[in-house]
Amino acid sequence: MSSAGGGKGATKRIAADSARTPLLCSTCRPPPPPPPSQPLTHPFHLLHTHSDAPPTTKPAKAPTPKGTAPKQKGGAASAGAPAAASSSSEADVIALRTGKAATLRAAGREPYAYSYARTHTAAALAAQHADLADGAVADLPAPVSVAGRVMARRVMGKLAFIKVADESGSLQLYVDRAALDGVREGAFADVKALVDVGDIVGASGGVRRTEKGELSVAADCVTVLTKALRPLPDKWHGLADVEKRYRQRYVDLIVNPASRAALVARARMTGAIRRELEGRGFLEVETPVLEASAGGADARPFTTFHNALGQPYALRIAPELHLKRLVVGGFERVFEIGRVFRNEGVSTRHNPEFTAVECYQAYADYGDMMDLAEDLIRAAAVAVTGGSTAVSYQGTPLDFGAPFRRATMASLVGGAAGIASPETVFGPDADLGEARAVAAAALKAGGANPAPAASAPSPGHALNAVFEGLVEPTLLAPTFVLDHPASLSPLAKPHRSTPGAAERFELFVAGRELANAYSEATDPVDQRARLEAQVARHASAAAAAAAARPAGTAAGSEDPDQYAVEVDADFLAALEYGLPPTGGLGIGLDRLAMLLTDAASIRDVIAFPLMKRVVKGEQREGGRE
Repeated sequence: MSSAGGGKGATKRIAADSARTPLLCSTCRPPPPPPPSQPLTHPFHLLHTHSDAPPTTKPAKAPTPKGTAPKQKGGAASAGAPAAASSSSEADVIALRTGKAATLRAAGREPYAYSYARTHTAAALAAQHADLADGAVADLPAPVSVAGRVMARRVMGKLAFIKVADESGSLQLYVDRAALDGVREGAFADVKALVDVGDIVGASGGVRRTEKGELSVAADCVTVLTKALRPLPDKWHGLADVEKRYRQRYVDLIVNPASRAALVARARMTGAIRRELEGRGFLEVETPVLEASAGGADARPFTTFHNALGQPYALRIAPELHLKRLVVGGFERVFEIGRVFRNEGVSTRHNPEFTAVECYQAYADYGDMMDLAEDLIRAAAVAVTGGSTAVSYQGTPLDFGAPFRRATMASLVGGAAGIASPETVFGPDADLGEARAVAAAALKAGGANPAPAASAPSPGHALNAVFEGLVEPTLLAPTFVLDHPASLSPLAKPHRSTPGAAERFELFVAGRELANAYSEATDPVDQRARLEAQVARHASAAAAAAAARPAGTAAGSEDPDQYAVEVDADFLAALEYGLPPTGGLGIGLDRLAMLLTDAASIRDVIAFPLMKRVVKGEQREGGRE
């Protein structure tokens, strides 16, 4: 570590200062002597007592767990540091550290503090003393106090160098035995014996820069604020187990700055989108997560049961229908940033619970939503990058500054599959058998699976199968795919000039869907017919799947159509009161965060991703299971 470079050579200029009177913080100044019957304790003084306290006995040497690495020549290894943890069982290390906490408590030094009066963060201290020369000591009117987690420590004779990290960065504690023992005899020995990597400590003192340029707090006082019982991962190997990173995200965040940076970037992205929408007059609202019937998308919901009401409920698969109810009620611009739940597959791009922003604007259509989507994504990119709309995702350069490409689904499929008239082949009057055959042949010729096309329930579904198999993976630059088949878009208005199509777009970036938008359906009669047709189609598929199963075999949980689909009668009633012409847009924020932070997996941008529960006997520690 860099702090270890501040050894004997670093003391030539500053050693002369070690004999000066220390800059004591208010909690370190000797108070009036207490009555003999009053125990001398102080919750914020864990590694030293006040200067007039009776000397404490030297802590008993803790037993060394079997296999613990011995002290190395030239410096004392931290007890409970990664070297010990790697050769001792974790239970041994926890027992050793628990004993140290007991030692502190027995000496009247609470190892789990209530608070700490910090004056500076690491970043603030670095900024304030950026001009301090190498080897110089800052002239301070009062001591500074810092706090953070011990990430590394090295003892070199009468000096100890402790690297601590807080949310803003890291800094070094320059711990001189003369300075600490000048406050309380034996304090330096306590630091060596009782402070471990992973502990959260506070320190106060002066500020100096070592000869090698390391800004340091020259500590007169080191205080254990939280005694860590478990060791951190080996600093040379880090938290290499990817699954453990997700199950024990708190450890991942401690040792991997990149993981913290991803979550910070995600927060900036979300904040930028919220500000952009509010600046355009959108009102942020909240809609129910528990619904009597899941609507607004075609996806398998998670189900639950409300005991007090005695009724089953589903977790929402989209907030769309409730947001449109609000537009009916007179709110012309609304949005929601919230969790959505879909009981479907898990992959590097899919998580069963994900975050989306959905917004609805009265008197707008899907063309307006394209413009809005571009502006929201540009604002998010600028917020994450610090000013640029250009990013790189897994080696692919992406520029959100230029206008996004716009193309119809039919034209993209025609170009990729060599189909001369896709609008006719897959149009509303097309023969289903022919559409299936053309789509299956195109997929097979392109090296993709033809099965989705062969079983397509409509020509529009066959068109979509070719798109997903041959076109979608090739859409690297931001591309609006327009005019989806109406049979796949029951909540969108029929296209005003293209029969069989809907005024709908999906935005694709880096070969994946990022956003979805409609000119929203507002005709209650047409909307009822289309939703009822969707339910009938779903029921037919479920019946076909049941007929194909061997007799007496129950439907499997993975069967795509084994979940209830209902018409939301109350939503239709709301439409009958009148929904103004409305444009609606939804953006998946997890996937957008992936693109803006160059994350290969969606789990990298979710603080606590859902993980499969491990069976008993193989149970791993931690994890949101």
